[in-house]
Amino acid sequence: MTRLPFLLIATALLVLAGSGVRAQSPNGLIGGSRFNPPLPPPPPGPDIHVPEIPKMDVPSRQVGGGMNVPRSSFSDRIVRCLDEAAAAGLGPADRAAYSRACANQ
Repeated sequence: MTRLPFLLIATALLVLAGSGVRAQSPNGLIGGSRFNPPLPPPPPGPDIHVPEIPKMDVPSRQVGGGMNVPRSSFSDRIVRCLDEAAAAGLGPADRAAYSRACANQ
């Protein structure tokens, strides 16, 4: 009589323990179902381009053709813009506004 409850509990534990393993691996196969397609290959890695480190002894290369014209000084640009405004017949207030906009371009 004392063995019967012990056997029932042991049988219930074995049934519950066995069903948990089957629930985690479908169709009883380790690694999944045999009908699942294989995983696709991983995408290729990104292309990494390391920028060239400038050297101390070599003159720098200019980007965009190398024909950069040096910009005139701010004072020279203001004088030129004031002359253009006076030639256009603008008044003093309009000349000031025009020269500020013109010189900062």
